[in-house]
Amino acid sequence: MTNEENRATDRYGSEITRPEKFRLSRSRIMYIENKSGGLEGPARIGRIFFSKSGNSLYYKNQMFQKIAGFKANFAEVESGDEYWISGPRKDQNDRLYGGNKDVQIDEDISAEYYEYIKT
Repeated sequence: MTNEENRATDRYGSEITRPEKFRLSRSRIMYIENKSGGLEGPARIGRIFFSKSGNSLYYKNQMFQKIAGFKANFAEVESGDEYWISGPRKDQNDRLYGGNKDVQIDEDISAEYYEYIKT
């Protein structure tokens, strides 16, 4: 990753620098749902990496900052889209009104996730 790829600008115009390396010890499998289009949006379960403070999260090429929103708790830095990000439920009723319809599971964590929900 180059220095240019590590930089982002949040919705207020402040520059933010992404970490160059992510630590597995600061990661967790989480439920991620885009709330920008309404109460239910595209959702997936994947590995989230945490910043030292926990106020910023990283998923794939996206960076999220904690917000105090209504039915959303994080905002994607570059687009400002609101997301609900939380730990996955063992009963798989992750969506706000229950169920797991159309929730995608990332291939790289699927075995770990299925082991988690079996226990």
